[in-house]
This record gives sequence, structure tokens and C-alpha cells, in this order.
Amino acid sequence: MQFEFFPSRTLAMYIGKMFAVRIVAVLLMLVLILQMLDLLSESGKVMAAAGNGQGELLTYVSLRAPQLVSRFLPYSVLLATIITLMTLNQNSEVIAMKAGGLSAHQVLAPLFLVAAVTSVVTFAFNERVVTRSSATLKAWQNVQYGPIPKESAVKTNVWLQDGPNILFARTVSGDGKAMRMTGVSWYRRDPTGMVTEIATAQTASFANPGWTFHQPMMFDVQSARKTASASDQILAKSVEPVQVVIAKVDADAQSLTELSGSIAAIREAGFRTTELEGKWWHKISGPLSAMLMPLLGAVAAFGLARSGHLFVRAAMGMGLGFAYFVFDNAALAMGNFGAYPPILAAWAPFVLFFLIGETVLIRTEE
Repeated sequence: MQFEFFPSRTLAMYIGKMFAVRIVAVLLMLVLILQMLDLLSESGKVMAAAGNGQGELLTYVSLRAPQLVSRFLPYSVLLATIITLMTLNQNSEVIAMKAGGLSAHQVLAPLFLVAAVTSVVTFAFNERVVTRSSATLKAWQNVQYGPIPKESAVKTNVWLQDGPNILFARTVSGDGKAMRMTGVSWYRRDPTGMVTEIATAQTASFANPGWTFHQPMMFDVQSARKTASASDQILAKSVEPVQVVIAKVDADAQSLTELSGSIAAIREAGFRTTELEGKWWHKISGPLSAMLMPLLGAVAAFGLARSGHLFVRAAMGMGLGFAYFVFDNAALAMGNFGAYPPILAAWAPFVLFFLIGETVLIRTEE
């Protein structure tokens, strides 16, 4: 029995089901409370846009809820771990399992299995749902909750350097040579940095090189004269589509494969990709954090409940879990600044707290 990870199928099903139900219950509680608070803070902005009503509030909730689920699912696993193990301990079920010959790791095995499934589901949910909802929500917020852009992957408010001149686009959609801009403005500047001419157009397309402004409106600053051009003009000849990618890469709104393409394009252009590489690795290590929670919260499972130290043990498990999240965010921030290599910034907290959890469990129970 000591060498079997699941000595009893019935016992594994019993603990696993109890754990899964509590994960869902805690997650629903957290998401409902946080969604209500978030809606209270954002509802005024949503309703301020002309024509918005209850339907737009429901749309906001549908776009915001996946982000909350993704962010607080690991916390839910941690709290569910502590609640499940405290319940088993208080009912002396842990004592019965250990008296039957089960080791501490075998007692926790069903929790690890459920946590592993949770990690896989979280990764798939992030890739298929959260990235799309994040892209759509950010695009909607950038237009002050006006009409939702038809393309959720649209980039908004993009400023680009064209030598001494400046190119601005309200929205940018498409990739490569098919990229299109809307609400574009081009500012010609003299050597002192003063704007001497402004060209505006409803749309612009990539002309390779430069961008074709379709029937632009030209404004001369010195004479204050505005003239409409009857033909298209090619401006911003030094601006390439890759500069848009570099200027507006949102890792939260891109899947793993999309982010890989963005990193490759930026690296090919000769720019630094350390921050994006760290976020790429964190897209994998982040969901796996759910597998650590049963190990970090395991201290609540063991020890005599009647000793009066059960609450202290539960607080210790919760403290270990929240310490992981603090260290994880700090390591990711250090990686963004270049202090850590990207892979180390994403994986060091996971490995460190896995070793800490194993050490505590082995020294106290095994």
C-alpha cells in the first residue's frame, strides 16, 4: 500500500469530489463578490456612453468575468484545500486514513489529481476564452465604452516615430502588409521639434514603403490653412508594420502561439523581448500554480484537531499560499526589469515553494 499513489479508489473519489465541489463553491463566491464590486466602479463609465443600457452592462460582465475567474482560480484552490483538509481533520478522517497505513502524500493524492485537472482546464480557458475577452474588453475601454470594435484584436491609440515626425492611429487592424489604420494623423516636425504640418485621414493602408492616406486633409500650421486633397498621399515612409507590433503587444490578449509570433517579430527587428518572454513562460507556470496549493495547504490536514492548533495550522497553510503569490508577482516584475532571466522569473517561485512545501510535509508527517 505504501507504494501505491491511490490505494483506495473509493477514498480517492470521496476526497476528490469533496475538493472539487469546494473549489467551485469558493470560486463562485469570490467571482460574484468581486464582479459586483468591479461593476459598481465601472457601471458609471459604461452608462456614460451614449446609447448604453442594461445590455451593455451585461456585456461588460460577460467580458470581465473570465478575467476574474482566471485570476482567482488559484486562490480558490488554496482556500478549498484548507477547507477540505480542516473538515477531514476535524472529523478524524485523516487519523483514520493514517491508521489504515496511508502516508501523508497518499492522503493528499486525490487533491493533487484534482489540482492537476484544474491546471489543465485553467490553461485551456486562458488560451481560448480569457485572451479573447481581454482583447475585446480593452478595445471597448479604449473607445470609452462606445460601439464595440468589430475586431477584438484591434490595437488602439498607437503612436509611432517616423524619423523626426510622428504618426498616430486611433485604431490598427490586420497584420503585415494587410494592416490598416483608421483615424490617422501625421505630424511633420522641424529640427527644433515644432509641428509645421498635419495630415489627417479616415483610413490609411500600408504602401511598402510608407502609408497611403486616403484623401487626407492637410493643415499648414504657419498659415493656419486647411486644404482637402483630392488624391491619396503616401506619408510616414519609415514606419513599418513591425513597429505597430512592437508598440502594442498585449500579452494578456494573445494566446501562446500568437505571443510567440509577436516575440519573434520583435526579436527579428532587434528589440528587447525579455518582458514578453517572461510573460510567455508565465502563461504555462501560472496555471500550474494550482498544483502547488494542496502541498502548501497540507499543514492544515495533520495534527490533532483537539489540540487547539488547527486554526494556527490553517493560517500557516494560507500564509504559505499567499506568500507564493506575492513572490510570484515580485519575480515576474524583476524579470520585466531584466534582473532575472525570463525562464527563472516564471519558474523560480514554483520550484522554490514546491521544495518548501515538500520539506514541511516530510519533516512534520513522513
